Parts: sequence; C-alpha cells; structure tokens
Amino acid sequence: MPNCAIVGINWGDEGKGRMVDLIAQDYDIVVRYQGGGNAGHTVINEYGKFALHLLPSGIFRKGVVNILGNGVALDLENLLKEMETVRAKGVAITPENLKLSDRASLLLPWHRDLDALEEMRLADKKYGSTRQGIAPFYSDKYQKKTILAGELLHPAHLKEHLAQLLEWKNLTLTRVYGAPGYTMAQLDDWVERYGNAFRDYICDTGAVLRSASQNGKNILFEAQLGALRDLDYGICPYTTSSNAIAAYAPVGSGFPGAKLDKVVGVVKAYSTCVGEGPFTCEWFGEEAEALRQAGGEYGAKTGRPRRVGPVDLVATRYGVQVQAATSIALTKLDILSYMDQIPVCSHYLLDGSITDEFPFPAALPDAKPVIEYLPGWKCDISAVRTWDALPKEAHAYVEYIEAKIGCRIQYVSVGPDRDSIIIR
Repeated sequence: MPNCAIVGINWGDEGKGRMVDLIAQDYDIVVRYQGGGNAGHTVINEYGKFALHLLPSGIFRKGVVNILGNGVALDLENLLKEMETVRAKGVAITPENLKLSDRASLLLPWHRDLDALEEMRLADKKYGSTRQGIAPFYSDKYQKKTILAGELLHPAHLKEHLAQLLEWKNLTLTRVYGAPGYTMAQLDDWVERYGNAFRDYICDTGAVLRSASQNGKNILFEAQLGALRDLDYGICPYTTSSNAIAAYAPVGSGFPGAKLDKVVGVVKAYSTCVGEGPFTCEWFGEEAEALRQAGGEYGAKTGRPRRVGPVDLVATRYGVQVQAATSIALTKLDILSYMDQIPVCSHYLLDGSITDEFPFPAALPDAKPVIEYLPGWKCDISAVRTWDALPKEAHAYVEYIEAKIGCRIQYVSVGPDRDSIIIR
C-alpha cells in the first residue's frame, strides 16, 4: 500500500498541517518524524482552529493512529498542554490513537534555558531561535546525553541516568553562562508531573509500523518546517537542528525499511519566512504589510510577524529537488486575489549573472531577485472547488509555477478550511 510524506518545500509555514488533516482520511497511521515544539501546524476543521506543535495533524481523524517517532524532540511539557487543549474541544486522545516511540529522546527543562542563554550571548548574530530548546536538545542527542522515553518505564535506571546528566549539564549552565543549575529534586518533580503522564503512551513504535506495513496499512509521514530549514540542505546556520527532508522520514519514524511511494511538497502561493537568515525575495514597507495582513502571516508558535515576499521559483525548484517531491500542494492562492499583478521571483542575479541555481548559503546574501509579473484575477476565489471554475489568470499563475519548478501541482488550496481545496 502507498506510503506518503508531506513536507515543506521552502522555509516552513507553507500549510502542511492543513494538508495532513485533509489527506489523513486516506491513511491508517500518521507519523511525525523530526522536530519538536518549535513550529506550528495550523488546522481548521469541524472541531475548531488549532495550532499543533507536536501532535501529528492526523489526531482529528477517527481510526487513525498517530505516532511521534524517534527523530522527534519529545517535549512532554508542551505535548501535555497541547493534548489538554485539543481534548477540551472534544477530540479523543488515548494510548490507542497516540503512541510515543520508546527511542525518542526527551527535551529536558534545561534545553529551553540553554537555547535562550545562547541567543542572548549571540546578540545581533543570533540564529532566530524560537527558544524552545531544539538546538541544545539535538546537540545533546548526538553527544548521547539525553534520556530516552523508554527509560520512563525503568525508574531506577532513569534516576541514575538523570543524576549523571545533571552533574554534566550544571557545569555548562553555571560555568559557561553563569546561570542557575538544577537539582535532583527538581528533576524528580518534573518526571512525576510530566514523565509519568505518558507512561501508557510509550511503546516500540517501530514494531507498530512494521506490523502495520505487513498488514497493508497506509502510512503518512508528517514533516516540520521546510527544505530550506533542513540542517544539511538548508540555509545554514539559519536552519533547524533536524532533517526536515522526506528522505529522513523512514529513519526518524522508527521504520527505516519504509519505502516512500509519494512525496507531497507544500508550497505557499507567495513566500513567507519566520526567523533570521537570507530571504532573497523579501518585501518591506507597505507592500509587505499589505500581503502580511491579507494572509494573516504571524508565526503559529511565536506570534512573530512573518517576513513575506513573492513566490521564489529558484528556492522552490531547489526545495522540490531536495525533497524529491512527486506532487505539489499550492496553498493560500486566494490571498493573492487583491493584487492587480502577481509578482514572481523568477531568477536570481548573483555576481552580475542571472542564475536559476539556488546558491551556497555563504553566497545567498549577495543574491538579488529578478521579478516578473503575471496578470491578477481580482475576484474572490475562496468558494471555488473545481479547477475549471478558477479564473483563467489563476490557471495561468498555477501553470506557470508548475512549469518552472518541474513538478505537478495536484492540490490548490483557496482557504484554510478542510474543504477549501481544488484537486486537479
């Protein structure tokens, strides 16, 4: 049966959550395979509007099993708050429809502290962290200095391991940053409050996924952020600290033998970016504010105003290649309806030459956008549900992007609701 990954093509915030919520109706399992509580997936459905940070976006579909894989930064504090918020709207969350990998590492209280302390130290050279502890977490993970979720099921071992990590981590907090350290009593309280709340949810999710695959179940892999924020292939160092590309889905899910049959790349009909780093197509001033207001472009996690600009075909083509996308979901096409002409960043100007190749990160700040314009449609398309009913100018815009990025646009989103979609 087909396995599918839904991934971001650009800087994140493309609308992956709404696509997972839509497509999950055709899948038995939805797996988050990387990242943590540092970004939000906005979902609007019959239960209301939600900004999910850790819960897989399939949590609203009855009969769907949702998994947080071993590649996730498992932030139990934020996860518990998120579960309480979703449950309050009438959504059932139990160990039957939410499972946590026993091999997922726990994001501990000091990770958020260290994230904030390092951003303060960097000052005007900061990376634009959301201060959710992600970089310190993944740093510790690759130093083999984290707690696995499965250790919560082995209390004696857990206490000994925490004591070892505490001694080491306090050296960094107190001697490097001059910040307060932690005590064992604080960690015991944290485990009691948060760790024990999830004991029944922790299992060998690799075994769950292998069994599901053997029994012909469909698996949907959900990514956080986008290709340009990928640790290896993004705009380093202004990236996240995990791999947001589809190729990592089998590893981070707990099912390294999984084969991806489809990769749906999500692209916004214009460009947005939260955080620091080069953003070649960026707009400023009144032009930017008009687009930001039209699209409601504020971070789902931080509330920060997103940086905005026209769709960037150079960056998008690169994202399609890195993600090995087999089809594209183009979101928020309706937001552009107010424009007389629709701008497109069609090429970059770099070192006096026109290029269609996405530059190495160190060269990106010198790249300038080459802008072309397509006719606008100047009418509300949010109620349109078929391709033929879209204005010809909207057809031309979608088909222009499709041709330039070399990947079929299968889904066109014209609003945030689940059914505000055109399937070509």
